Order: sequence, then structure tokens, then C-alpha cells
Amino acid sequence: MAEIVDESVVPEADADAEAAGAIPWHFWAVVAVALLWNGYGAYDYTSYQLGMATVDPATQAVLDTAPVWATAGWALGVWGSFVGAVLMLLRSRHATSAFAVSLVAAIVSFAWQFSVGIVPTPILPLVILGAVAFFWWYAAKMRREGVLR
Repeated sequence: MAEIVDESVVPEADADAEAAGAIPWHFWAVVAVALLWNGYGAYDYTSYQLGMATVDPATQAVLDTAPVWATAGWALGVWGSFVGAVLMLLRSRHATSAFAVSLVAAIVSFAWQFSVGIVPTPILPLVILGAVAFFWWYAAKMRREGVLR
């Protein structure tokens, strides 16, 4: 005898599979903020490297003598976050790796800046590190939920 199945009822496992990868509204809001925040960081870094930024002469002298590893930390910190934001826009799971690299590199860069005394207050570096940590955490959460593939 043929079994009658009610196709309007979706088993719970199938409903969870369908929900996996659904894009929540806040994802696009976070991506927009990440692109703006990290886009400004990329602009700021680029303008300094091209000699277009206004920096006091004492700080400029210290930055000009920065070791390669400190400059690399600054570059990886900035560009890692920018790439992470772009990868989130593209819904790539690699955004988490980009933000992780950025966070470690930013810590290295800020550690050097503190060691030479060019950071007058820890507020801005802590805000920057907090933002990168948030973007990393959020990207990892979206990866676990299947939004980033």
C-alpha cells in the first residue's frame, strides 16, 4: 500500500539545512561598517606612505627609522582588515583568516609604536584593536552559520 506523505511539513533537520547560509540583515550592516572603517584605514596608510599625510616632524623622524618588521606589521594590519572586509562582502570564509592576520600584525605594530613613545594615549590603538577583534569574531560567527562559504 502506498504511504501518504504531507509535503508541507518539513522535517527539522531539513529546515536547519535550509536556514544554514541564510543571510541575516545585520550581516550587510556590519559589512558596510567594515568597508568604511577599513577603507579609511587603507586611505590613511596610503596617504602617509605617499607623503601626503600631515605628521609632526618628531613622529615623522621616528616612523622613518622604523624597522622593517614594524612597518610590515602596520601594512599587514591595515591591508589585512581591508581585505577581510572585501572578503566578507564577497561572502568568503577566508575573511576570518584576513582579520586574524590583521589583528596579530596590528598588535605587533602598536607594540613597537608604544616602545618608541609615539603613541600619546592608548585609546585609539585600543579602539582599532577592538574593531579588528570584533570583525574577526563576527566573520568567524558568520562562517560557522554558513553565511561565509
